[in-house]
Amino acid sequence: MNIIKLNAIDSTNSYIKKLASKTDLESYTVVQAKHQTLGRGQLGATWISETGKNLTFSILINFKDLKVQHQFYLSMAVSLGVLESVKNNVKIALAVKWPNDILADRDKVAGILIENIIKGSKIKESVIGIGLNVNQKDFPKSIGNATSLQNISGINFDKDSLLKNIVSSIKYYVGYVEKKEFGKVKKLYIASLYKYYKPTMFEDKDGVVFLGKIIDVSEEGKLVVELENETTRKFSLKEIKFASH
Repeated sequence: MNIIKLNAIDSTNSYIKKLASKTDLESYTVVQAKHQTLGRGQLGATWISETGKNLTFSILINFKDLKVQHQFYLSMAVSLGVLESVKNNVKIALAVKWPNDILADRDKVAGILIENIIKGSKIKESVIGIGLNVNQKDFPKSIGNATSLQNISGINFDKDSLLKNIVSSIKYYVGYVEKKEFGKVKKLYIASLYKYYKPTMFEDKDGVVFLGKIIDVSEEGKLVVELENETTRKFSLKEIKFASH
């Protein structure tokens, strides 16, 4: 496993993409930073992390035959890899919050940002950015509900060992995608999905709050919600969010 360790960098995703554009990197090359000045999350959100306490890293994966239309299966597989690795270290119920945040109860413990390099109709490379709250104890209220593995378990974790376990776990689940076992990946993802088939309050892009329940995730990654009148609607990431508790 090729791991490049850096003290401070703007973004591990940006760094590994620049590196990959200049040289051929082996699949599952990892860039890890103690501190990111411009760490990013979904929808341009900033990832806030206390220096040296957590894991902030990116993985480059090369693909030979992964079609663009199947990219959300990659997202599912990465989510499962992080989830299962973290599960082995804490005794608390964990779930994947669509599309790919990892929650401990209602609190966010990890976030994932995937950027694909596309050639024609296929994904040539994927850069997978992961932020995992490991040994940080306090979180600013401005970032919402967040926790860490140490807060959950009371254990101070060895980040190097944890990193290797996560990468190995991701590689295992991405293997199903490479073998085109999409049904298996989706079944495992749905089984781990936060609020699946539970009546839940949502908020749409216009600020309208409504009751519904998640009944599926489409191949393109849209959330399929059954409404109170028993009709269903598909939502992309920018169109829906869980209503504030």
